Amino acid sequence: MTSIATADPSGIEERVSVARWFGVAAVALGTFAVVTSEQLPVGLLTSVSSDLNISEGTAGLMVTVPGLVASATAPLLPVAIGRLDRRHVLLGLITLMIGANLLSALAPNFAVLLISRLLIGIAIGGFWSLAAGIAVRMVPEAFVPKATAIAFGGATAANVLGIPAGTLIGELTDWRIAFGLLGGLGLIVVAGLLWLLPALPADTPVHLRTLAEQFAKPVVRTGVLVTFLLVSGHFAAFTFAGPIVESHMGIDRSLLGPVLLGFGIAGIIGNFATGVATGRNVRATIIAISVALASVLVLIGLIGGNPATGIVLMIVWGLSFGGIPVGVQTWILRAAPESAEAATALNTSVFNLAIALGALFGGLVANSLTSTAVLWFGAALSALASVAVLTTRPAHD
Repeated sequence: MTSIATADPSGIEERVSVARWFGVAAVALGTFAVVTSEQLPVGLLTSVSSDLNISEGTAGLMVTVPGLVASATAPLLPVAIGRLDRRHVLLGLITLMIGANLLSALAPNFAVLLISRLLIGIAIGGFWSLAAGIAVRMVPEAFVPKATAIAFGGATAANVLGIPAGTLIGELTDWRIAFGLLGGLGLIVVAGLLWLLPALPADTPVHLRTLAEQFAKPVVRTGVLVTFLLVSGHFAAFTFAGPIVESHMGIDRSLLGPVLLGFGIAGIIGNFATGVATGRNVRATIIAISVALASVLVLIGLIGGNPATGIVLMIVWGLSFGGIPVGVQTWILRAAPESAEAATALNTSVFNLAIALGALFGGLVANSLTSTAVLWFGAALSALASVAVLTTRPAHD
């Protein structure tokens, strides 16, 4: 088998099969697909609300519903599947994602659309809870941070390519076509997983008590809290990125896709920069992300009311958010290296719950006040995350 030599931080070389890295890339592609499925409504919010005659706040339920379902699926699916081969489970979840997106494309009304989003939630929660643990099993321990960054890079890439491309397709054609094409992408993911992933039987089955044991660890508990605060703060505002960009920043609706593309490119940079930074000091890195996210949301509200400043601040927002998944996941893995799948499932559950509640409360704020009010709400939650990290020492710095 062809292999490549890679040096770990201590200078010790390990030979890693090229096929193994392609397997990690296949997991990243799957993460890209499910995250794009989850967040695609962000760029199509105005189109869907107009076509189905609902408010933008109500349309935000397209993000809330899958988030709530995924938060329940993430901890329960690893328990339910026992010793099943993780490769087979991932294939089943992507197949479910394909069917759900096709149902979204054909939905005759908002009720059916929400049912399809519920199915998406099952696929998202299950895939995310397994993806990080699978990625780290594909490479030696020295390269776990790199494999984690690649796996979660798929999520960040969804912001770069998936959401902007879906938004552009929706604007040029119809929002239904965007969902349909995403179902087609799922077929490519299925082929990639079949070809590139080896058999992945469970090392140790996950039990409900295992999840409780992880939550009992103070460092894991803090990581989960930080995930909730940062992700809910981000999505309280980002769910309404379309109205904010158009109404507050004064940017033409036709440019929403390119603006989100810039946001996503910045997110990828933030993802891999955080992967490097956490290898040095995970605590300082997460504090920096928390402060940066809170600050940029406040600045958008204060000085982001013109196109030029607004675009710059959207890029800084993307840089800040891009580091959240890999930063917190690294914190979690270092706190529970012997129970990576269980700890990851717990964190994934809270991650998706935060998406759902962030979008839900953001919608309530937007409906009650203005779309820009969600910026202040998101900033407050993000600032609280830095306080949580400051009062807790990680397992390793």
